[in-house]
Amino acid sequence: MCRATTPTRAKSTASLQGRRATTSWKMSGCPSDPGSRSLIGGSVLRWLVRRLLLAIPVVWGVVTISFFLMHLAPGDPARTALGDKADAASVAALRHQWGLDRSLPMQYLSYLGQLLHGNLGQSLYYHTSITSLMAQRLPVTLILIVLSAVFAVLISIPLASRTVTKPNGLAAQVVRLFNAVIQGSPTFFIGSMLILFLGVRIAIFPAGGYPDGFGHRLWALMLPALTIALSIVPLLVRGLRAAMIESYSSEYVSFARSKGLGEGKIRRRYVLRNASISGVSILGIQVGALASGALVVEQVFAIPGMGSMLMTGILNRDYALVQACTLVFGLIVVVVYLLTDLVYARLDPRARLS
Repeated sequence: MCRATTPTRAKSTASLQGRRATTSWKMSGCPSDPGSRSLIGGSVLRWLVRRLLLAIPVVWGVVTISFFLMHLAPGDPARTALGDKADAASVAALRHQWGLDRSLPMQYLSYLGQLLHGNLGQSLYYHTSITSLMAQRLPVTLILIVLSAVFAVLISIPLASRTVTKPNGLAAQVVRLFNAVIQGSPTFFIGSMLILFLGVRIAIFPAGGYPDGFGHRLWALMLPALTIALSIVPLLVRGLRAAMIESYSSEYVSFARSKGLGEGKIRRRYVLRNASISGVSILGIQVGALASGALVVEQVFAIPGMGSMLMTGILNRDYALVQACTLVFGLIVVVVYLLTDLVYARLDPRARLS
C-alpha cells in the first residue's frame, strides 16, 4: 500500500511532489491503476489462455495450407521414389500402400486425426518416423536461431549507438553503407562470402559440416549463425537508432544531464534500457526471417537441421515430412511471438496484457 508522506514545511511538500512526479511507477512503489491489467497474478494467466486459444486457428491454417499446397503441386511421390522406369502397377501399389490413392478430403481428415493423436506420420524418403527425425534435427535449428539472435543484438547495439552519438561522422556513414549492402544481398551470398573469407582464406571458422562433439558443433554453427544474424541487422539498427534518438530527446535524459551524469552512464542506464523495448519487438517480429534464413543457410553450410530436412522433403515430394516441418516452424513463430509480448510487457510498464 502506498502511503502519503506529510512534510512539515510547504517547501518540502512541493519539492517532494515534484520528485514523485518525475519518478517512474517502478521506483515509487505504488501499484498501477486499479482498472488496468498488468503483469500481476491471474491477468497473466487469463491473457496466456486467450492467446493460446487464438493460436489454434493460426496453427490449423498453417497445417491446412501446407497440406493442400503439397498435394496440389505437380509430381507423384511414388513415381519419384521408384524412378521414371517403374511400371504403372508398381507405382499404383506404392500409392495404395501410402494411402495416396484415396480422395484428397479423406487424406486431409486422416492427417488431422493423426495430428490430434500426436502422430506426425512416417517419412516417405527416410522411411522412419518423423518424430525421431525431429528429435535429431530440431535442436540443431533451435541452437542456430538462438545464436543468430544473440549475434544480431551484439552487432546492432554498437552500430546503432554510433549512428546516434555522431550522426554525421565517418563511422555513421560507414554503418549506413554497411546496412545498405547487407540488406541488398541475399542470405546465400552473404554465407558464401563469409565462407570464402573467414572459412577458407583466414580459416577462423569451419567452412561447413557438423562434426561430433558439442564444442566442435557449436563452433561449426558460428559462421552460419553470423550469416543469418547479418540478414536482420539493418532492421535492428534502424529500429534501435530511432528509439535511441527518441530517448535522447526525452525529459528524463535532460533531467539526468542536469544532475551531472556522464553521457556513457546516461546511454547505458536510460537510453539503451528504453531502446531495448523497441529492439525486443523488432527481434520478435523477425523470428520468421531467422527461421527462413536457417532453411537457406543449412543448405549452404551442410548443417543437418530442420531447414535442410525440409528442403530434402520438398525435392523428394515427401508430403508428411514437409507438412511436419512447416507445422513445427509455425509453432516456433507462434511461441516466439507469445514470449515477445510477455517480455515487452515486462520491460515497458505502460504495456498492458489486455
